[in-house]
Amino acid sequence: MRVVVGISGASGAIYGFRLLERLRTRRDVEIHLIVTRSGEKTLFLESGKLAADLKQLADYSYPIEDISCRLASGSYPTDAMVIAPCSIHTMSAIASGISSNLLIRAADVALKERRKLILLVRESPLHLGHLRSMTALAEMGAIIAPPVPGFYHQPQTVMDIVDHRVERVLDLIGLPDPEARRWEGVK
Repeated sequence: MRVVVGISGASGAIYGFRLLERLRTRRDVEIHLIVTRSGEKTLFLESGKLAADLKQLADYSYPIEDISCRLASGSYPTDAMVIAPCSIHTMSAIASGISSNLLIRAADVALKERRKLILLVRESPLHLGHLRSMTALAEMGAIIAPPVPGFYHQPQTVMDIVDHRVERVLDLIGLPDPEARRWEGVK
């Protein structure tokens, strides 16, 4: 399975980093990475990690300006794309069809080719423009999956919360983790 992981400049770069770590453990996944400049900066500010740390977890990494690379074409088959985190800027550009960089172009390709596009939109509160962009994207086929924490699995650490969201993303991609803690209902 080919998965494209995008990391934009919204807070929550740990979601993209952790998703890469989890995908890296899978032998059946080829990982393609696109990181915006603001994504690199936010990653460093929040975790002290560099873009090189992300690139080590991917099979392929592309410069944000490289809109002539294979991910910019629908003729290159991929199975899913996840933008984690997805800034409002990136979400709005995708919703508007503005393909000004590789991350946005690759998302546009996912939509036009009817491939899975999962956006971990990181913003709160949301104004009507944000909500309309999300609605437009959902109508186009994107999955809007804000990293809202769940607590039924009784997290003990921040990483428990992050992993729970990443496990849900893996489910959405079609790569469920058999070790994921799931809701069992009230007993």
